[in-house]
Amino acid sequence: MSARQVWREDGYLALLAAPGRSAEIPESADVYGWLVGSWELEVLHYKAVDLSSEGIGGEAHFGWVLEGRAIQDVWIMPRCSQRHAGMERTNDMYGTTLRVWDSAIEAWRINWTNPVSGHREQQVGRRVGKDIVQVGARADGTPTRWQFTEITADSFHWVGEALEPDGKTWKLEGEFRARRIR
Repeated sequence: MSARQVWREDGYLALLAAPGRSAEIPESADVYGWLVGSWELEVLHYKAVDLSSEGIGGEAHFGWVLEGRAIQDVWIMPRCSQRHAGMERTNDMYGTTLRVWDSAIEAWRINWTNPVSGHREQQVGRRVGKDIVQVGARADGTPTRWQFTEITADSFHWVGEALEPDGKTWKLEGEFRARRIR
C-alpha cells in the first residue's frame, strides 16, 4: 500500500500518532513520556500578567508521534469549551510543541509555535534533578527558560521565564498548574 493510500484510508492523525516511545530512545532519556494524555490547566500568569484571580483555564494534550521519536502537544487557553469567534487575542493560546530526541546531544530539541500570536521558541530540554528544564532563545535572541517542576503522575507546575536585558534577572512570563484528566 502506498503512502497516499494510507493517507486516504487511515488519515493524517493515524500517520502522525504513535503508540509509544521508539526503541531508539533509551528509557533513561524519556523525560517527556509521562506527559502523554490530557491535562487541565489553571492559568496563574500569562504574558507576565497575574491571572490567578481571573479563573482562566486551559488544557494541554500530549502524545507520541513520528513513530515514537517525538512527543507533540497542543496547549489551549482558554479551554476549547470557552473558545469563540472574535475572542480577545491577549489571553488566547492555541499552539503546539514538538519535542524530538537528539542522541547526538543526549537531549530533546524543542520547537513551540502559537499561530494566534506568532510566538515561537526553540529550546533544548533535559532532566535537571527532579525537574525538566528547557533553555533556548527567541528569534530576537532573548534567552528563555521553561521548567516542569513539582512533577507527579497526575500533576505538574510549569513556569516560563525570559532573561532581562541585565543578563541576570529571569522574568516570569507564564505559569500554569496542571492536573491530569482521567
